[in-house]
Amino acid sequence: MENNPSLFAAAALESPVDLAAALALPATSGHFDELHGRTLAKPAPAAPQGQSQQQSQSSLHLAGTAPAAAAPDACAVPETPARLAPDWHRFFNFLGGEGFEDLNHRAANLRRQIRDNGVTYNVYADADGPQRPWSLDLFPLVLSAADWAHISAGISQRARLLDRIMADVYGPQQLLSLGLLPTALVQGHPGYLRAMHGVQPAGGTFLHIAAFDLARGPDGRWWVVSQRTQAPSGLGYLLENRLAISRLFPQAFREMKVQALAASYKALIDGMKAHSPAGAGATDKRIVLLTPGPYNETYFEHAYLARYLGLTLVEGSDLLVRDNRLYLKTLQGLEPVHGLLKRLDDEFLDPLELRSDSTLGVPGLLQAIRAGNVLVANAPGSAFLESSALLGFLPALSRHLLDEPLALPSLATWWCGEQAALQEVLPLLKDCVIKGTYPGSGIDSVIAQTLSRRELDEWAGRLLRRSDDYTVQAYLPLSQTPTWHGNRLAPRSAMLRVFAVADGNGSWQVLPGGLARLAGPNDKIASMQQGGSSADVWALGEPDAGAAAHAPDASGKRGTAHEPAAPEPGAAARAASLSRHKPPVTSRAAENLFWLGRYTERTENAIRLAQLTLQSLSGEDQSSEPLLAWLSELTVKNGLVLDSVPSATQARRVFERSLIASLADTESAASVGYNLRALKGAASAVRERLSQEQWHVIVRAEEDFFRRCEAFSGPEHPAAQALEYSSVEALHALESASSFLAAMTGAQTDRMTRDDGWRLLSTGRHIERLNTLAAALVLGFETGAVHDEGGFGAIVALFDSTITFHAQYQQQRDVPALLDLLVFDRDNPRSLGWVVQTLRGRLARLAENTVGAPQPVPDLTPGLPDPGAWQMDDLYNPDPRLPEDQRYEGLLTRLEQCCSAAFDLSDTLSRRYFSHVSADEHSLGA
Repeated sequence: MENNPSLFAAAALESPVDLAAALALPATSGHFDELHGRTLAKPAPAAPQGQSQQQSQSSLHLAGTAPAAAAPDACAVPETPARLAPDWHRFFNFLGGEGFEDLNHRAANLRRQIRDNGVTYNVYADADGPQRPWSLDLFPLVLSAADWAHISAGISQRARLLDRIMADVYGPQQLLSLGLLPTALVQGHPGYLRAMHGVQPAGGTFLHIAAFDLARGPDGRWWVVSQRTQAPSGLGYLLENRLAISRLFPQAFREMKVQALAASYKALIDGMKAHSPAGAGATDKRIVLLTPGPYNETYFEHAYLARYLGLTLVEGSDLLVRDNRLYLKTLQGLEPVHGLLKRLDDEFLDPLELRSDSTLGVPGLLQAIRAGNVLVANAPGSAFLESSALLGFLPALSRHLLDEPLALPSLATWWCGEQAALQEVLPLLKDCVIKGTYPGSGIDSVIAQTLSRRELDEWAGRLLRRSDDYTVQAYLPLSQTPTWHGNRLAPRSAMLRVFAVADGNGSWQVLPGGLARLAGPNDKIASMQQGGSSADVWALGEPDAGAAAHAPDASGKRGTAHEPAAPEPGAAARAASLSRHKPPVTSRAAENLFWLGRYTERTENAIRLAQLTLQSLSGEDQSSEPLLAWLSELTVKNGLVLDSVPSATQARRVFERSLIASLADTESAASVGYNLRALKGAASAVRERLSQEQWHVIVRAEEDFFRRCEAFSGPEHPAAQALEYSSVEALHALESASSFLAAMTGAQTDRMTRDDGWRLLSTGRHIERLNTLAAALVLGFETGAVHDEGGFGAIVALFDSTITFHAQYQQQRDVPALLDLLVFDRDNPRSLGWVVQTLRGRLARLAENTVGAPQPVPDLTPGLPDPGAWQMDDLYNPDPRLPEDQRYEGLLTRLEQCCSAAFDLSDTLSRRYFSHVSADEHSLGA
């Protein structure tokens, strides 16, 4: 978006603050205006005052413009607001010399940073694919120190209350006996787990993370709209938001004393370690983060959090329960797990006791929890706390359990399962929102103001017939915060999600700030699934606090000057253990790294072979029968061309068009596009181990290749009508893909820690290289291509050794020279001797690092030939009296041995490191 200089010049204002006031579009009447700190009055019918006996939550966040029912009255401000709120006044004063003229440039940088960092939010219903860039607005939502102090105190209180409620529900159940909680909302809720009744979780804490959705009403007060306890999302996204926005407004971030986030994340992990069953003195407590996998909508956040918190990212298949204890499957064998930070809903956790069709969980996990051998955050069974009806009962529960009134109010809510509440809300229904009480009921939230009179009567009838299934909540016009859109400050309705974490000392820390979700310009909901956006949240500190604070570092942390602290008890022992500690490599991660290596090499080989074939079909050797025969068999063998296509010796142009048509085919062929997509799939499963730059290269490689291929083989040019396919354009696409592959291989070589996971990645690459090049050389002799001038050069080119060959042998074209460079030379990384030698070294190091594993480590190298024992006389007999095929009999035998050794080695590695079974073991059952 281009700046509008005339707009800025016409303002003729002296400061960014004045310009902000001039460029700000007015907030919708009846909504609190965050920018100006007030609400424009809106004519509205009288609304009921006070709160009902019940409060509610929902994933639907209202952002419309209709009048509120049973919600705070608007503060009447008859005139159009012009003066900015004090905190926004300070913010715009720190825009810098270029002021508003630089905002479009900053917005473009923000979009580029989000894209380059690979920040995505998966949307299942998105027709454009499961992944899309995370949406982040340029301006933060600014909370004053007073607002934040009030919010923080209220959220901390509510977190304590929810933990106490859960402890009672799965313990003595006094709340049910006293009638303070309806049995239907607890034991009738599908999220209540009877298998957890009577269970005391490790450390005695049921909840470790709780999220609360808040909205500011027209009167400027904050109201709790919903709460999340199963696996609340947002902790990773809000951290990414903070890093991005603080870099765009560094002076404002520093001078406004925005509170830092890092301490809350540390408190979460410290709390889990303190409560874990490993023992108070244990220094090697292992906490892992359980994710549903790459297809979950917030998978980016899971990988991001695991990397930031230093946790191992695991899927259910990485874990197993043995003797009521949880173990992690690693290359070194089974290693105990003491804590599990789960990112999936309870019903998927254990297929033995919960959903039997779940492949995401761990069989036997609930039994390990009951035995007190593993801490799970949060403890399974908290889903009933998320019910849309529970909020209405919290005021009485707070007085009973905490002997305190709630510091933060909730929106008026009526659970229709109580007849008094039902009769009270029916006359108010037209100004409310109707929601389902239980998840999975198929009841979508309905804004009653959008219904006709007949539809409203029909809904009233449903409430009377199935009252337990419905909850009604008052409508609240959400506050509107400024966003930068179209060279104007456009107001957008906002919901605030705030997180509380248990710190292990019996108290809760509220993460300062949170995640703001913004509705679209014409939307009535603020939902990421519905295409909404997000904003960073700046919780400001007190003006006189933090005088010693310095600017945030790259991680967003803010430091303060203190006297040197005394060493913690046991610090020396922990420091000593650090030198011996290496993060485990899970079997799943190892397998994906192995296949990442294989697909990287396979893609590189496919690109080189496709380039070589297209160049040869149009080059000076296009009439060479041995060359065309070799290329035909090799492309079919490697999946670049279907075996039903006539060979290049029969129909050269048909073969060429088929090769080009298959380049981006991901269904019927295994060409470049298929391998690029498989490479990306393997990389996405180990994203937490890859740098942002490395992941960005992988994503761009796939996007660039398919975009280029669409230009010459799109839907308007089906394969059956491929007369206009351009080999020149195809070569350009392959050349671009080759450049991306060079960047990928460079990152794999120089930018990854050389642990056992990396060794398996490297092993996968060399297994693929050994099999591909050995098979190509066999075909070279079988088709006679090695004895043809064009074929000889093509074989050297496929081995990526043309420059080296010319430098060493000039124009020599004999077989001994070919074998010397491509088979024997262990200084040439493309020679078979170098590949086998490297493989043997990688395997030896793997075996060395798993000496202490419970399963004995087999010798992985017997099938691999020893290149040190290779002799030219054994592989090639130059005696002219021998038939041609007998001269190379030893060589062909050795090449076939290399191919079979590659396949056998792949199977052996899979059994040993990925499936954890030996060759003579068999598994029965599903």
